[in-house]
Amino acid sequence: MVPQNYVRIIRLAFPIILANASIPLLGLADTATIGQTGTAADLGAIALASLIFNFVYWGFGFLRMGTTGFVSQAIGAGDTEEAHALLFRSVLLGGTIGLALILLQPLIGTGAIALLKAGDEIKSLVGTYFYIRIWGAPATLITFALLGTFIGAGWTKSLLAVQLFLNGLNILLNVLFVVGYGLGVAGIALGTVLAEWCTFFFAAYLLITKLQFGHLGQRFRQLRARVFNKAKLVALVEVNGNIMIRTLALLTGFAWFANQGAGFGDDVLAANHVLLQFVSLSAFFLDGYAHVAEMLAGTAYGARDKVSFDVQVRHSTVLAGVTALVLAGLVYLFSGQLVPLLTKDVQVQAVALAHRAYAVIYIAVSFAAFQLDGVFIGVTKTLEMRNATVAALLVFIGVALLIASAYGNAGLWVSFIIYVIARAVMLGVYYPRIMRAL
Repeated sequence: MVPQNYVRIIRLAFPIILANASIPLLGLADTATIGQTGTAADLGAIALASLIFNFVYWGFGFLRMGTTGFVSQAIGAGDTEEAHALLFRSVLLGGTIGLALILLQPLIGTGAIALLKAGDEIKSLVGTYFYIRIWGAPATLITFALLGTFIGAGWTKSLLAVQLFLNGLNILLNVLFVVGYGLGVAGIALGTVLAEWCTFFFAAYLLITKLQFGHLGQRFRQLRARVFNKAKLVALVEVNGNIMIRTLALLTGFAWFANQGAGFGDDVLAANHVLLQFVSLSAFFLDGYAHVAEMLAGTAYGARDKVSFDVQVRHSTVLAGVTALVLAGLVYLFSGQLVPLLTKDVQVQAVALAHRAYAVIYIAVSFAAFQLDGVFIGVTKTLEMRNATVAALLVFIGVALLIASAYGNAGLWVSFIIYVIARAVMLGVYYPRIMRAL
């Protein structure tokens, strides 16, 4: 008989898994839409433009992760006032950063595009995408904070509603603008911006209703002193700064992987992007369990309940490991049928299928890093997480420089697998410190 706690974790994780799975489904839909209507250059441009926004947005992913950790600990400690104040702090921070990104778009866009290893045609298309989508920055970053609150409070069904709204609307708009109006890469960017702003208003409405703020302005005035408490702000900046460096290091790994693939030619760049759609789909499934680990570990840590902490981490990790093996098997069995759906280019299909085994191995071993990330975020031990991720990145780049030149794209994929294993190992070294703190 399945222990009751496993059932509880699955119930919490299932809405998050569905919500997270809708994110790479958007990537799959975008890839399929461009792959069936455009050229290899269009597909490559979407791949590289997406990487830029991974940096621009997920570099500020602390707005989601830091909020989750602090909110879950506040709830574990029974401090509702602090949970409300945390939300205001994160929303104000997200909006400020979003506006700054819009103001700095010429600098960011020019610099990012100049660093790409791609032809002039692809760089031009990347620029088209960037200068449209950047206008969604404030909505996206504030929504990160709102989603972090949903996860930290355990409101996973609301999280599901928000993500399905975002990605469902995004897919519909992208198909409309690309297939219906023939706008190509620009259509993908425009559909995404409109979906981001609509989702911000939808998520804000749900959260204000659930938190029972009453009059929003009045509630802010009541909590003003707490929102701008110096010690709390310093702690927020310190934790979020570490998460930002960790996230940038993580994204640097993915960007370096894609950029090195671009150096092997447009076909390899496009093929790796297709395979990364499977990796992303699996990662967002596994991240569902990591989010539950954030929530439950953070709550147990806030309550200083060592027994509960240990049980929640172990049980969620077992479920994540089983899920990883199932996902890896499915990708191996069905990639031959799925790859042609994502690109009509026969050469790109051949390269992708020749390297699919590496993507399968990556998926199978990646769950450990995801789970440990979730635990460290939940307990806001972000300095250790930062150090482990940076060290793993250096291992990845070092190994890739040694073997990619000799073994080409296969060597690059092997280095990528070593990267995700190194992340887990180095986080594991720090894990006993959390147990000692409890």
